[in-house]
Amino acid sequence: MDLNFTSEEEAFRTEVLGFLREKLPERLSSKVKQGLRLSKADMEEWHAILNERGWLANHWPEQWGGPGWSAVQKFIFENECALAGAPRIVPFGLSMLGPVLIKYGNEAQQKYWLPRILNGEDWWCQGYSEPGAGSDLAAVKTTAVREGDHYIVNGQKTWTTLGHHANMIFCLVRTNTEVKKQQGISFLLIDMNTPGVEVRPIITLDGEHEVNEVFFTDVKVPVENLVGEEDKGWTCAKYLLTYERTNIAGVGFSVAGLEKVKIAADRVMHKGKPLSQDPMFAARLAKVEIDLENMKTTNLRVIAAVAGGGVPGAESSMLKIRGTEIRQELLALMRKAMGVYALPFIEEALHAGYDGPQVGPEEAASAASAYFNYRKLSIFGGSNEIQKNIISKMILGL
Repeated sequence: MDLNFTSEEEAFRTEVLGFLREKLPERLSSKVKQGLRLSKADMEEWHAILNERGWLANHWPEQWGGPGWSAVQKFIFENECALAGAPRIVPFGLSMLGPVLIKYGNEAQQKYWLPRILNGEDWWCQGYSEPGAGSDLAAVKTTAVREGDHYIVNGQKTWTTLGHHANMIFCLVRTNTEVKKQQGISFLLIDMNTPGVEVRPIITLDGEHEVNEVFFTDVKVPVENLVGEEDKGWTCAKYLLTYERTNIAGVGFSVAGLEKVKIAADRVMHKGKPLSQDPMFAARLAKVEIDLENMKTTNLRVIAAVAGGGVPGAESSMLKIRGTEIRQELLALMRKAMGVYALPFIEEALHAGYDGPQVGPEEAASAASAYFNYRKLSIFGGSNEIQKNIISKMILGL
């Protein structure tokens, strides 16, 4: 693989930069760069801007609204968006459910749901994890019993990210208890406004309402909302997880995070000199930069494989492990750079328009919150320990 960009790819980068300068609202990029909270309206605004340009579903086939980009163009776009401070696109509909519908959905499902994902009419969340089924996802106990032209769903999902914003949820449900656990699971699309669906917030230690519990009590779901075959949903689940894990790697976010740490380390003084000149700090920063360069190459290979019709396998697990470790190390370095100023956590300082007392450098307000919040990266989407098992089985045959 030639890692040097061609003149056409550099021209595309110029086009992307021009688009970001013209269309990315400064109000949104400023909130992202300062680590401030984004509202639902903020995320929906950027979603709509990208959709209007035709650049939202950059990994979808052109038939369903994708721009027809190459692997390198996708890589350039994601990196430049992260560096510019563009909001993260909520992945559940676009990057998780969309690919599953394109591969396993029937024509009616594709024609109905895919346009609604693009135009933002539906906000999707993910119903995978349960209190007793996290890393061992095949242990899901939420049941769906068919009665005529409906399924009756009962059970509980947990750690449902942004479920309080969602009107739809895609769920793994157990439709057969008489077979091997992976063989009795189905993939179901459920309207969150259906009677019997209850969303309860989980407030994390930093005061955030990001995740939820979702309870289902005799929830009626039309049979036409089954994706793929009954009892064969594990195939859909595994396919979706490869996209989720590649997305969790967050190469673009790490590139932007590295630049942010470098700027902070040049500004913050340590023993009379910029922190960037401290040998121990500089060594850690150099190591994570080398790791990031290596991961960028692997990411390009995975994207190229998907563009060629392949499905990311062990590579997505590799990206998930290294990507989450790199992002966590960058957040740890930022917290270290802020020193004692990362200790006090002023919850109000994470809201736009905060005019209270400034504590340390501007990066200090979100340093501790981001560090602790993103410890989850190496756990969700299948813990890194599970990813190592997957790699061992797929590559080493262990």
